[in-house]
Amino acid sequence: MNVTELKAMNPSELPKKLAEIQKSQFDLRMAKGNGQLTKSHVLKEARRNIARVKTLIRQNDIENKAGNKKCLLKIK
Repeated sequence: MNVTELKAMNPSELPKKLAEIQKSQFDLRMAKGNGQLTKSHVLKEARRNIARVKTLIRQNDIENKAGNKKCLLKIK
């Protein structure tokens, strides 16, 4: 998953995408435990994709909070 693809997504879609990736990571961990996982690098990719999505969610939160403070300062 590319960061530009994630940035193009609607901020309300990011938590859904995060849940989807976390579910796939869980399935991969179970497959690894059963010895069925042949491509172990996919587990690392899932972990990094989770970090990317969480980072974008946090950036959106910070931008929204900063935007609200600016609005409040203009009103006063």
